[in-house]
Amino acid sequence: MNIIPNNTDFDFFGKRRFGYILSAILIVLSVGSLAIKGLNYGLDFTGGVLIEAGYQQPADLDAIRDTLAQRDLNDAVVQFFGSSTSVIVRLPPAQDENQAELSSRVLSALQAQDPNVEMRRVEYVGPAVGKELIEAGGLAVIMVLAGILIYVGFRFELRLAAGAILALIHDLLIVLGIVSLLGIEFNLTVLAAFLALAGYSINDTIVIFDRIRETFQKLRKGTEQRVMNVAINQTLARTVVTSGTTILTLLALLIFGGEALFGFALVLLMGVILGTYSSVFVASALSLDMGLKRTDLIKAEVKEEGNIDDRP
Repeated sequence: MNIIPNNTDFDFFGKRRFGYILSAILIVLSVGSLAIKGLNYGLDFTGGVLIEAGYQQPADLDAIRDTLAQRDLNDAVVQFFGSSTSVIVRLPPAQDENQAELSSRVLSALQAQDPNVEMRRVEYVGPAVGKELIEAGGLAVIMVLAGILIYVGFRFELRLAAGAILALIHDLLIVLGIVSLLGIEFNLTVLAAFLALAGYSINDTIVIFDRIRETFQKLRKGTEQRVMNVAINQTLARTVVTSGTTILTLLALLIFGGEALFGFALVLLMGVILGTYSSVFVASALSLDMGLKRTDLIKAEVKEEGNIDDRP
């Protein structure tokens, strides 16, 4: 049984102004959060020490923080990692001691509180490496956007390419703002989620653009808005099924994946929802408002077969 009937006739483009208003509000909130709060960069980008400790009984985070504070480790961030018996301690790079001494001091403090605690993992990242990772991550995102713009520009029409890239920037900016607003740690895993989000978002947009081009070639009458509405309605069932199954998978990762996958799953979950919305109300709608015409998508066919108005 189809979840979405095949004969739907929603007026998506007639409601695009409401989509613009919603997008504008989300973008303003995102930019505001990024400007005021910024991003909560993880150890991958800031440098420092990460220590994972294992307890035999559920750990008391407040007691751990107090113990570390007594050892002049006030900057430590203490969190559960996957379970109540696994704890991670993050510390910024120390100015007057090396990373090995710092991790030994943390372990000594934890063992003074609970002799049975064991160190499971220690990671060191220098500030220079963190700075290089930020630059490399930003360059990766720019290259992805440039590659997508070139690909869509060659495959479709320039207005569709512009709509696609603006929709992609729209998705990435809003999700980045939500990450900032919620204080989610921005690490390499979250950066990977943003790159995966770029691929998913543009794939959904390209599927819709393909159907828009096919519909323009099949329907010789009707306004551009009407023909594009028909195309969107024809892809509605596919969009709901694809996005729905992806969302279910990401919800499972979010709930059962633990701390290590939480940021990755949350970013992709928000991105899939936004990407599905923006494919219609941003990418396609902006292309229409930028003056997309029937002849822009079927001019190749016109060159080969003559003027379409001369056909029977």
